[in-house]
Amino acid sequence: MDPTFYRSPAEAVAAPGEELAYLVAFDPTRQQPDALAVLDVNPESESYGRVVGWTDTPGHGDELHHFGWNACSSAFLHEGHDMAGLTRRYLLAPGLRSGDLHVFDTYSDSRQPALVKTVPGEELAERAGYSRPHTLHCGPEGVLLTCLGSAGGAEGPGGIAVLDHDTFEVLGPWETDRGPQYLAYDAWWHLQHNTLVSSEWGTPSMVESGIVPERLLANEYGHAIHFWDLSNGQHIQRVDLGAQHQMPLELRPAHDPEATWGYVGVVVSTEDLSASVWRWSREGDGWTADKVVTIPAEEADPDVLPPVLRPFGAVPPLVTDINLSVDDRFLYVSCWGTGELKQFDVRDPRHPVETGSVRLGGIARAAEHPAEPGTPLSGGPQMVEVSRDGRRVYVTNSLYGAWDDQFYPAGVGAWMARIDADPGGGMRLDPEFFPNGAEFRGLRVHQVRLQGGDASSDSYCYR
Repeated sequence: MDPTFYRSPAEAVAAPGEELAYLVAFDPTRQQPDALAVLDVNPESESYGRVVGWTDTPGHGDELHHFGWNACSSAFLHEGHDMAGLTRRYLLAPGLRSGDLHVFDTYSDSRQPALVKTVPGEELAERAGYSRPHTLHCGPEGVLLTCLGSAGGAEGPGGIAVLDHDTFEVLGPWETDRGPQYLAYDAWWHLQHNTLVSSEWGTPSMVESGIVPERLLANEYGHAIHFWDLSNGQHIQRVDLGAQHQMPLELRPAHDPEATWGYVGVVVSTEDLSASVWRWSREGDGWTADKVVTIPAEEADPDVLPPVLRPFGAVPPLVTDINLSVDDRFLYVSCWGTGELKQFDVRDPRHPVETGSVRLGGIARAAEHPAEPGTPLSGGPQMVEVSRDGRRVYVTNSLYGAWDDQFYPAGVGAWMARIDADPGGGMRLDPEFFPNGAEFRGLRVHQVRLQGGDASSDSYCYR
């Protein structure tokens, strides 16, 4: 059994910490190949905070976005699979624009992953009927890959494709009865309760060239989450958050395998430009969702705002990622628009209490990093990843190429930061960890995966 497969959240928290971080980087101009970068995150190392490995993709224009492991702790429920040969070895990185899926082997040389296979987007379209792969998670039946579009590539319905754990071949669509689901984004699950949860963003035509203000103000983006029978791929229930709550994106179910609750972040309200976090939970035989965090927009001088925001004279928080610590104690919320990462104590999941905040970048503030005082930052905390022990939080600053340019038209740059989290609550920036700019060879940086797993890559089977 792979030692990085953890039977319980407590076992994951107690395991040795990460020494490497894997990071996808992309070229929005599509002139250079995208890449998988490897960073040294061991504070005792001479190369701490530096890129120590780099592997290009074979073509141009992939826009690597979300990526993940071929296998993880859910392996303990992999009935019928060859457990002896299943390891957390491969990182699977789909191209959100190209549709191609790149498979990187981290086993032979963890600092220099080898590209061993590319699954073409045509195979995804032909075998599963989907395009624009977005997010993947390793699960009991295979790797589940959520996709924004149908085989045609511009419209929906989006959905979930299943890949083989070992060969990475596309096996087909996961859904057997999709119900009313049309828009797609993320998917996660409660393994012990045979329930998958999915969220909504928009079709490729609604997102790939930037947010469409007219469609946003008409409340045409996603505003619901869906619940499914995990083993059968059957739609069970749609929970509407309200049409004004546009774009419920990242899903973070509780790590406790007995729990039946989790959080979803909502990008923006068309009523007041606020953002929010909602908690879903099972009530009797059904599911419900309640807003538990509201983050208001911040007033700003219209002259410093991008054209899309000038009429409002305010900066929306734009909650574009959230993350839940493995012990289910702290929730992290990235406000990409205002340039803030918030920490909430969620020991009472129904009533989060804010316990910490750091500022980096932001549309109006451009808050600096202590490693480079006096240098305003563009972008803001976007993707957020938490170490298994909950002590380290990593953030990167790019959302999606076209959206970067829309909200940060002067340039978003490329940077990554580490935040140290206090076990009792509170955060502080690590002044020594700030890879940025030329370190990433002209590419922008998006999601992070940590060696041995992290807070958003594994689901656990036992308490």
